[in-house]
Amino acid sequence: MGMWIGIAVAVVAVLFVIGLYNRLVGLKKQCDNAWAQIDVQLKRRSDLIPNLVETVKGYAGHESSVLQAVTEARAGAAAVQKGDTAGRIAAENRLDGALKGLMVQIEAYPQLKANENFLRLQEELSSTENRISFARQHYNDTATGYNTAIALFPANVVAGFFRFADVTLWQIEDPADRKAPEVRF
Repeated sequence: MGMWIGIAVAVVAVLFVIGLYNRLVGLKKQCDNAWAQIDVQLKRRSDLIPNLVETVKGYAGHESSVLQAVTEARAGAAAVQKGDTAGRIAAENRLDGALKGLMVQIEAYPQLKANENFLRLQEELSSTENRISFARQHYNDTATGYNTAIALFPANVVAGFFRFADVTLWQIEDPADRKAPEVRF
């Protein structure tokens, strides 16, 4: 009788470990999917930037340093190795800053702001930035759920044994980005 109880306990323990492992794998795959959704939106933005830069060039040719900064930041974001989450976050944050600088420069060109092509591009870019923001939020929510799951007992034992590791959250790197923008009339 004691042998059967021991076997039953062992079977329950194995099933418990299998259940925890499968749950952690599922959560990790959700994180991967959430990251892929960010990637889709970042690619969309990256595809829009050359059109935006070319449109702005026609009106603001002498603002080449701003345009060059955007182009270089885009190239830097595209050059990040797949799987380098922290590197990708840093590169995309630099691109965000370069795009903000471009939008500030655009304010000096009223004829550009009235151009139909520019307005369409600006609307597409704005829509894409909103999608990126939602995708980042979803990724961070998913990543936090995963990171929490691998930290809680008893899942942390299984996670440690199978080498599940925390995933990087998307965070603001430049403290200036946390400040509310000033609106002046």
